[in-house]
Amino acid sequence: MPRNQQILLDNRPQGQATADNFRLVVGDTPALQPGQVLVRHHYLSLDPYMRGRMDDSKSYAACQPLGQVMVGGTVGEVLESRHAAFAVGDQVVGMGGWQEYSVVDGDAPGALRRVDSTQVPLSHYLGAVGMPGATAWVGLVNIISPKAGETVVVSAASGAVGSAVGVLAKARGCRVVGIAGGPDKCRYVTGELGFDACIDHRAHGDLQSMSQALKQACPGGIDGYFENVGGYILDAVLLRANAFARVAVCGMISRYDGQSQPLLNPALILINRMKLEGFIGSEHMQFWPQALAELGQLVASGRLRPRESVAQGLAAAPEAFLGLLKGRNFGKQLVKLI
Repeated sequence: MPRNQQILLDNRPQGQATADNFRLVVGDTPALQPGQVLVRHHYLSLDPYMRGRMDDSKSYAACQPLGQVMVGGTVGEVLESRHAAFAVGDQVVGMGGWQEYSVVDGDAPGALRRVDSTQVPLSHYLGAVGMPGATAWVGLVNIISPKAGETVVVSAASGAVGSAVGVLAKARGCRVVGIAGGPDKCRYVTGELGFDACIDHRAHGDLQSMSQALKQACPGGIDGYFENVGGYILDAVLLRANAFARVAVCGMISRYDGQSQPLLNPALILINRMKLEGFIGSEHMQFWPQALAELGQLVASGRLRPRESVAQGLAAAPEAFLGLLKGRNFGKQLVKLI
């Protein structure tokens, strides 16, 4: 069995996460038991939710235990199998974590899924045709439930989740406005993803400026908002929301280092009779087959063109993850392991 590089959570952040919170170790990969599969990871997914799990505080998922491999989605290849459903050479997606190899119980529900990279690149199964894409679909279709002609706004629009939200909303006949950081990301959102407009939050860094930008981009108001960021952007959206607007709260990346974020005008939720719902994509697995089928078709047809930021080698994962939290990535953040 191969030697295995792993990154563990060594200690919990005090405020902002740092590279010192992680520790790189090398160990032996255990021999396979009946029913188990050995997977060599090709790519590791880095996602904002991981920051919340680093803290020992109330959240929607159990905190990451100290001294154990950091949680994370992976795609790779079966190197050895003692399970009838998996063969050597199968390409699979799972939750192998921040390590080069994983030993997986092939019977564990949802632990390992075969994928086909002939139409969709393998790495996209960690992004547009994976958990981020399915999360986008669930929040848009089940919570925002947009109708043709409505206006949908998406924050973090160039990211793995936001880009999928926008393309799915355009496919349903909506006017779609993105919010992203920097002119390059905004050009990608409108030029390659087909959004109707994109607001650069770096050029509109306060409530008044963002509100004015939203007024120009959404002359008919906002009917649906897919929330990935929080902070003053949410306040600005509430000022432009129409009656009976729907907000799908997927993430609050602006507060992942622990800052409080009070709403300035919560009465607008009542005044506009709005629906504001937080959700976790993994709690809606019954919709994933439908979601991933649609997303796979959008990628294969070229209507959804996911961007990726790829760090090289497992040792690069901590710094790439910290950069993701600061918005330095462009599209889905991955670590290439081979």
